[in-house]
Amino acid sequence: MTQFVENTLGEVCQDSGGIIQTGPFGSQLHQSDYSDTGIPVVMPADIKNGRIDDSRVARVSEGHVERLKRHKLEVGDIVYGRRGDIGRQAIIRPENEGWLCGTGCLRLSLGENPRILPEYLHLYLSMPEVIGWIQNQAIGATMPNLNTQILKRVPLIFPEDLDVQKKIVAIVAAYDDLIENNKRRIALLENMAEEIYREWFVRFRFPGWQEAEFKKGLPVHWQASSLGQIATFVMGQSPKSEFYNRNRDGLPFHQGVGTFGKRFPAHEVYCSITGREAKAGDVLFSVRAPVGRLNLALEPMVIGRGLAAVRHHRGCQSYLYYLLSTAFSNEDIIGNGAIFNAVGKDELRSFKVLLPPDELVDAFEKLVKPIDEQIAGIIRQNEVLEKTKNQLLPRLISGKLSVENLDIRFPPSMQSDSSDSADEAAA
Repeated sequence: MTQFVENTLGEVCQDSGGIIQTGPFGSQLHQSDYSDTGIPVVMPADIKNGRIDDSRVARVSEGHVERLKRHKLEVGDIVYGRRGDIGRQAIIRPENEGWLCGTGCLRLSLGENPRILPEYLHLYLSMPEVIGWIQNQAIGATMPNLNTQILKRVPLIFPEDLDVQKKIVAIVAAYDDLIENNKRRIALLENMAEEIYREWFVRFRFPGWQEAEFKKGLPVHWQASSLGQIATFVMGQSPKSEFYNRNRDGLPFHQGVGTFGKRFPAHEVYCSITGREAKAGDVLFSVRAPVGRLNLALEPMVIGRGLAAVRHHRGCQSYLYYLLSTAFSNEDIIGNGAIFNAVGKDELRSFKVLLPPDELVDAFEKLVKPIDEQIAGIIRQNEVLEKTKNQLLPRLISGKLSVENLDIRFPPSMQSDSSDSADEAAA
């Protein structure tokens, strides 16, 4: 029977010679030290969904990294942001090794031969209950602050057997691998649909373009028109806040881009009364800064003042979505407002577009709509996988769901680890 140990994060680190420390102070790393090339420096804004997002990561020269080598990150380290969203953390993976823990971050290293696997600890620290505990301990009412002493006091519960920890990690990793594989499939399908739109309606290499007549680089049978000629708009109106709730009473309510995802919004708030509604399939268009950001409605929802629902006259919603996403790829290209950009119904209706013949739009819709439906289906799969994983994790970590006697087939992301373990056993 697996024994579960109760301890604190500080004690576990101390037992294995680990460390919990802050990143370099501002006096050690100045703004002038950063450059366009060099070794990445992890800042709080780079910590996203348990990983390090390197899309906008800052960099410093190797000389600065060597000078601050006590802050170099190793595989298995965990990095926290010290301010703001302090429950957010990421585990350092092989591709992040040798990077620098930046100012505004905390580094947690378990040291040699720890009693708890870094991957298991990363999962444990990601649970809502643990995040809530950390947030309740935070210093500062306006801007929560995290420090080393708070992290050291984090209560831990973990199986004493490292093999059991590894099995738990493997089960969760299998879900993560499926989710990541689905995300790659989504990206490929999105790129395919976007490329078809650009090829037909931006580069004008549509079916039969070789025989088409052009004048000044434009097909002669295409018409200069406006969005109002092809679409209708439902401008959002926010109900009174007393009708908002989080217990799923009524329809989902979306005020603006705060709940927007890559393509579909995440339902967090509901509205118990009817209001201005978007229908399933409508394009959700942000009418306040940032003007022009898009999502799609998978189901009916109430929309607030920050959004408009856009509907193609002939139901060609895939065409409309890619038209708008291309036209508004640079956000805030229309609109007015002294403090925030905003756009009204008249401005949307009068926005200039080039309209192809209906038969070409219909051909595009027939080709791309199945791709969009496939994207929506995969996104729903990921939502189910994520929900199932989140429900499973507390049961695994608490021992309510035993994995001790399970014959785990390790997912690809852990194959190298399992091979190493087999080699060690054989030796």
